Formats: sequence, C-alpha cells, structure tokens
Amino acid sequence: MPSLVRREKFLLIALLVAGLAAFTEHAILDAGKLAALGAAILLILVIVLTSTRVAHHAEVLAHKVGDPYGTMILTLSAVAVEVLILAILMNSSSSPTLVRDTIYAAVMLDINGILGLAALLGGLRHGEQPYNDNSGKTYGVMILTAMGISMVVPEFVPKDRWHYYSAFTIAAMIALYGLFLRMQVGPHSYFFSYSYPRQKVRAPAEAQTAPAGSTPQEGSATASIAIILAGVVLIGLLAEFMSGFINTGLEGSGAPPALMAVIVAAISAAPEILTALRAALRNRMQSVVNIAMGASLSTVILTVPVMEAIALYTGQPFIMAMTPVQTVMVTITLIAAAINLNDGETNAIEGMTHFVLFATFLMLTVIGL
Repeated sequence: MPSLVRREKFLLIALLVAGLAAFTEHAILDAGKLAALGAAILLILVIVLTSTRVAHHAEVLAHKVGDPYGTMILTLSAVAVEVLILAILMNSSSSPTLVRDTIYAAVMLDINGILGLAALLGGLRHGEQPYNDNSGKTYGVMILTAMGISMVVPEFVPKDRWHYYSAFTIAAMIALYGLFLRMQVGPHSYFFSYSYPRQKVRAPAEAQTAPAGSTPQEGSATASIAIILAGVVLIGLLAEFMSGFINTGLEGSGAPPALMAVIVAAISAAPEILTALRAALRNRMQSVVNIAMGASLSTVILTVPVMEAIALYTGQPFIMAMTPVQTVMVTITLIAAAINLNDGETNAIEGMTHFVLFATFLMLTVIGL
C-alpha cells in the first residue's frame, strides 16, 4: 500500500486540490481576476500531472497487449480526457467555435508538434528512422476525409438544415472509425506495426527478467483500468473548477479567442508528447507515427460525433466549419505529412518542416487568426 501511495501521489494531490477548490471557489472568484487566473493555472498544472498518470497506466496496458492495441489505448485515453474537458467547458463558455478550434489545435499539435519534434530530435540522434509506411498513408487519408466531412463541408450547409447534416456526420464518423478499428485490430493490423531488430547488447543482470525496452509492470491490468477511470473522473472535477476560474481570469484581458482551445488540446496531448519523444530517442518511430497520427484521427473521428450529438440534443449548433486560415494550415499540414510519411523513413529535415508549421500555428494563434 505505501508503494502504491507513492506511485499515485499525483492522483492524491489532484484529489486534495479538487477538494480545496470546492471549498474556496467563491472566495477565489470574489478576490478578483488575478486570483482566479492564478488558480486556473494551478489547476491546469494539476490536470496535466493527473493526465500523465492516466497515460502511464495506459502505457502499462499497452505494454501488456502490444501494438497496435497499445497505442490505440494511449490515444483513446487522451481523447477521452479531451472530450470530457470540452463537454464541461461548453457549459460555461459562450464560444460557438470552441469545439472546432480545439480539434484544429489538437491536429496541429499532434502532427506538427509531436511528430515534428520527435522526428527532428530522433533524426538528429539516429539519422533516418524506419517505420511502416502503410500506417502513415492510412492515417493521412482518413484524417483528410474526416476533417473534410466535418470541418470543411459544413461551410456550405444551409443553417436551417444543420441538424440533418449533423446527424449524417455522426453516422459517417462512426462508420469510418468502425472500419478503421477493424483494420487496426484485424487482418490489416500489420499496417500499424514494425518489426525492429533485436537488441544485440545484453541487458544488465538486474534487468534480464524483462525484455529490452519494456516498461515496468505495475500491478494488474484491472488495477490500471481502475486508476485510469479514477484519473479521468478527477480530471473532470478539476476541469469544472478550471473553467470557472479561467473565464473570470481572462475576462476583458484581450487574450486570443482560441487560447482556451489550445489549452484543452495541450492538456490532452501532454502525456503523448513525452511518450512520443521517448520512443523517437529510442529509434522507435512506428510508435511516434501511431501516437501522433492516431491521436489526430481519434480526436476528429471521436470528438465530432460526441459534440454533434450534444448539439442535436440541446438544439444549439456549433460552428464546425474552419476559417480560411485554418483550412490552409490543415491542407499544408496534410500535404506535408503525405509527402514525408510516404517512404517508410523519417529524418531531421522532415521533422523540421512540421515543427516550423507548428511554430506558424502558434504565431497565428497569438495574433488572433
């Protein structure tokens, strides 16, 4: 028990912070914008720490089942956190573009941020890094299709018929993801895996009980699942308080309109960034491709139907059509990804192209585009 408490100290801290926020919420809001903003920043940090524990136990499960199931568990846990935070924020936010901007920010962060930085650092250390090019092609065409259907075509749908197209979008996303899952875990699972050569260097004597590159086994799969669920619930509680604090703290501050969307995307992607960078530095680029591209696809294809269902239930439509600037950035990103992920090897130059696109995204966000 003591060892479990030490390992899960971040979850205990999150629980204490949630309780403290519940007792001090009104006092903090009454104290003014600066106090509310400080509390919001603290909660964001605690949410990120909690999400790292969720991601860690997703990695434990991933190690037990192996790829492609492993990275699927990791990306699904991140998307679950994102959808939960979005659903909570929609109750306190008046922005009709929050869902659209969050999905856009997540795609920029996953493909250009995570994949770009991982390929850049991994390329500088290892040179050309191999992966299965079938995975990059499959992810790319599905992301293009899903974003086109859900975030480009809505621009041309008449406002009085949005609910018809919204229902169609839900069905289309479910159909796409259903087929994708069948491919990923069925006869085409080899699309998303890569056979790395065995390590020739013997592991230290104390580590020979586990395969090289494996992650520590911490308890049973049931325990990991329970901790993941508890972590997601805690994140939901913390996000509820964070939304109130950050709305008060940023009121009248002139902050970029898409700042909240970037925060949500960054929170959900934080554990994936660490996992992808570790994989790239270990010369395991297949895991990076699965995480970065898989997270982008899961964000679009799972977030859209959940949010569209909420819109249909409430009768309040969201603005899902991307702005011209967002459309151009997504187009450039997917074209660059299609070219870079076409030959089964990444290098530092390819990583740098995506990382520059990520920097461009951040610059456009700062200036309000």
